[in-house]
Amino acid sequence: MTSLIDPIRRNLKFGLPKDKALSWNPSGLHVAQFYNTLSIFFPAGERFFIQSVRNYRNEITDEKLKAQVSAFIGQEGFHTREHEEYNDALAQAGMPIEELDKLVVIVLDTVKKLPPAAQLSVTVALEHLTAVLGDTLLRDDDLLEGADPHFAAIWQWHALEETEHKAVCFDAYEQVVGTGVSAYALRVFAFSMANIIFWSLYAPFYVRMLSRSGGLFNLKGWGKLANFVAGKPGVLRRIAPEWLDFFRPGFHPWMHDNKHYLERADALVKEVKGFQIKAVEAA
Repeated sequence: MTSLIDPIRRNLKFGLPKDKALSWNPSGLHVAQFYNTLSIFFPAGERFFIQSVRNYRNEITDEKLKAQVSAFIGQEGFHTREHEEYNDALAQAGMPIEELDKLVVIVLDTVKKLPPAAQLSVTVALEHLTAVLGDTLLRDDDLLEGADPHFAAIWQWHALEETEHKAVCFDAYEQVVGTGVSAYALRVFAFSMANIIFWSLYAPFYVRMLSRSGGLFNLKGWGKLANFVAGKPGVLRRIAPEWLDFFRPGFHPWMHDNKHYLERADALVKEVKGFQIKAVEAA
């Protein structure tokens, strides 16, 4: 099975209102910081993803896949730029972004010492995680209902493009590393370790962000978070079946065929360009 979709580079700028970095989500600070903490990982993480697949660019012989890899790199480059702006807004709100980003960089610099195949396996693993997280956001319109439109748009855009390119690195991995027992063992080991390391970083990062923003001892807020991740909508509870599918020997990302969500992309692009027009008019 190969990628069904050719990724499209969308050079969008969201003009995030910096004064709303902690208040953009109507579900409250605890839920906003769930998303905000994810953003911390993206700039360094996506630079790593780009480099891990570039390591094999000359070994990818399929022309269609080469074009998809090029588009993947372009998309991830734009994600990096926009989440750097997002993280700047968080830093201006007093969040310890520089300190936490340095820790992410240290971890990824360690991963970069591994052989190229192992680096690519980590990218494949984390791309699956971002794809299933993106899918649950696209599946439930209520998750961003009432949110600041700029912040809602950047998360929708990111989720759409993670869906669009979710199989690119997987297909590259199968072409350059293989599909046999050793390739399978490497990818599932990488997936297990990448998830352990990611969530072991995410949890203390989240607590640090919440502490800095004054929500650490707000029990009502913690209740909202518990409902958000494990109750209803239960974003982490709902991704479990698709997350687990990665361990199947015959797994391919497009086994979860959610390409119909990509029909929203044109409307989202139009909305974001509207932000830019309004910004020019207001200047």
